Amino acid sequence: MSETVLYAAEGGIAYLTLNRPERRNALNQEMIQALLTGLECAAAEETVRAVCLQAAGEAAFCAGGDLSSAVPQAGAPGGAQLYAELLKAMAAYDKPLLAKVAAPCLAGGLGLMLACDIVIARSDAYFCAPEVKVGIFPYMVGALLWRDVAWKKVMDMVLTGRRVPAVEAEAMGLISRAVAPERFEEETAQALAGLAAASPIGLRLGKEAYRRLQGLPLAQALDMLSSDLGRAVQTQDAAEGLKAFVEKRRPIFQGR
Repeated sequence: MSETVLYAAEGGIAYLTLNRPERRNALNQEMIQALLTGLECAAAEETVRAVCLQAAGEAAFCAGGDLSSAVPQAGAPGGAQLYAELLKAMAAYDKPLLAKVAAPCLAGGLGLMLACDIVIARSDAYFCAPEVKVGIFPYMVGALLWRDVAWKKVMDMVLTGRRVPAVEAEAMGLISRAVAPERFEEETAQALAGLAAASPIGLRLGKEAYRRLQGLPLAQALDMLSSDLGRAVQTQDAAEGLKAFVEKRRPIFQGR
């Protein structure tokens, strides 16, 4: 791992911390590679149930590409491809990804956030795609924006480069929750604890199924999900969950 991204695993959660606060956690190639390595480490640890992406410092969650080093979204083909590989790896990741956004998130940082399954942000944070102000456009971020946000809302963001407050971002589907600063740490911790306590195989099978749903007609989707449900209920964790419910206790999931 690199000092630009810190890795720690505790309580069933792997924490990946963007660690260039002096550069507002702007992405360079070293940082992107470190994120890929961190995701691989978390995937390999059986005790890790989910990953939390967070950031050091108060200036920004991530200010996007580091323009001083010509990385993704700043015109470097190699860097742009590496950034694309990171977003693809996150979008296909088996374990839940939660972005803990306590500060502004801009440009390429939006891609990191959008590639996560859950985004919890402080209500005083904001989100922005300001690329138009430097003569370019949020190309790869757009591939993720379209999954979550309606056309006119997306175009309002990317054509004007305006700041979108967290409360508005929640209303438009850009993030999962906007939480008051005084409740932010507690609510994020509760969400992570819930992920850590869930069945690993249940979460993995569910994520796989929902990824395959994209673009399917309703009838085909229902047929696929019916088959997937049949697989899921045959796992040992499903049996343990039912047994624990009957016995009025917390289940002990093994990921099988």
